[in-house]
Amino acid sequence: MAETAVSPDPELLRALRALANPMRLQVLSWLREPKRHFPPEEAIADPVEVGVCVSHIQAKSGLAQSTVSAYMAELERAGLVRATRVGKWTHYKRDEQRIAELVAVLGNTL
Repeated sequence: MAETAVSPDPELLRALRALANPMRLQVLSWLREPKRHFPPEEAIADPVEVGVCVSHIQAKSGLAQSTVSAYMAELERAGLVRATRVGKWTHYKRDEQRIAELVAVLGNTL
């Protein structure tokens, strides 16, 4: 007896597309341990509590600011990071709860 095909969760697909880019995956990895990967003395906010400034992500990646902003927006749309404004700067932090939920969905899907 044939099983009917089930459409994959659109949120899972969005996250997988965001993670398919090696640099976006690298940035998400860096954000897992922000104090290890970004100089805390240059931070204007706590990188663990608030997140890492997009300018620091740009400096570490070596990419253009516009590219980094586009990559971070894609990760945010996928629910993998959250953005917080501190003055005129945008800071990004991993959304650990959402990442755990996506890992669980992926585990149940495959």
